[in-house]
Amino acid sequence: MKKNLFIQSTLILLIGSVITRVLGFAIKIVYTRLLSSESLNLYMLLLPTYSLFVTLASLGLPLAVSKIVSEESQRGIKIFTSLFPFIIILNILFIIVIIVLAPFISNTLLHTPNTKILIIAMSFVLPFISISSLIRGYFFGKQKMFPHTLSNIIEQIVRLVLIILIIPPLSKISNVIAVMGLILLSIASEITSIIIFIIFLPKNFSITKKDLKPDIATIKDVFKISLPSISSRIIGNIGYFFEPIIITNLLIFSGYTKNFILSEYASYNAYSLSLLLIPSFFISAISTALVPEISKYYYQKNKDMVKRRIKQGCIYSFLIGLVINIIIFILAKDILHILYDTTKGLNYFKVLSPFFLLFYLEGPLASGLQAMNKASTAFKITTYGIVIKMIALSICSLIHIGLYGLVISEIVNIIFVVFGNYNNIKKVLN
Repeated sequence: MKKNLFIQSTLILLIGSVITRVLGFAIKIVYTRLLSSESLNLYMLLLPTYSLFVTLASLGLPLAVSKIVSEESQRGIKIFTSLFPFIIILNILFIIVIIVLAPFISNTLLHTPNTKILIIAMSFVLPFISISSLIRGYFFGKQKMFPHTLSNIIEQIVRLVLIILIIPPLSKISNVIAVMGLILLSIASEITSIIIFIIFLPKNFSITKKDLKPDIATIKDVFKISLPSISSRIIGNIGYFFEPIIITNLLIFSGYTKNFILSEYASYNAYSLSLLLIPSFFISAISTALVPEISKYYYQKNKDMVKRRIKQGCIYSFLIGLVINIIIFILAKDILHILYDTTKGLNYFKVLSPFFLLFYLEGPLASGLQAMNKASTAFKITTYGIVIKMIALSICSLIHIGLYGLVISEIVNIIFVVFGNYNNIKKVLN
């Protein structure tokens, strides 16, 4: 039974991911159609900033808590009671800092003053993301994937219903209010996820006020794992954050209009990447299931099983990515027209599609490094990749090829990071 736990966990996550992805697509189709083009451009411009905030809020907790619980080096209740008050205080500090920095981000970096109130709205979503991440990590560590799968599905359903009900009346007020509503809806969806997790907690998982005392040793154990892993994501999101800033400034310098830049950047993110990232939900499930498995075998110094699990993860990810990628490549124009009533972004999709076959290996390879306590190595590779991407983006943005500069820099980054992770895993396991 234990030998099949990895496959069972992966299958549960895969089935859940199929349902979640369908709902996610429905959500994207609905808000893309309900929002005006101005609102959509505004939301896409803010998406890199929002992604950075969400990464900071998650604190790398799912991975860290999962790893510690799977090794049975800490009791789940002790981890929760130690971290809960700590992350609440930390999130209060995040909110204060974001409120103070909002004018600078909106006016100086994004050059769009009306994003200030939206950035502030984002900050109030963060505490709920942190709490959800903490509980999610516990279930990952126990390899109980059904609660995670169910919470994702119900969370998406709640989000979809609320978007249908709330966005149309908000859109009549203003573009900014409509985008704010879309952002704040995340609070309701995260609360839904938290409730589902609480229902599935063990019966002996009882907590009193006296239990909510931070244990320094436990917090240190968690953050020794989470900080290196989240550092990679932070670097990635910092690069993503500066993406529209570099593109906007350098393309305007090259003679492109701001309207052209915003429209093409929104098409690239909303349409091209949405198609390319369809397999990522399945691959994310595989990568997540890999962490406790690889961590356990690496802890037992069983390198053969570590190699086997990483190989399995890469094969599954590549095959799923390949099949879905080919289908979408053939039907891309029809899919875009049916789903979004547009063919914008098709040109960028066609160029990027073959290279994303490599991107689909990035998840399991990165999970392998992190599970083997090599998160610092993954961090270095990610950092170098982002620096190379930003340099390539800056150069390509000055040679008058429009948004294709972003496409080229994305390809360069994918190749560097994937081969960098692969080579370092070989060094560790040889």
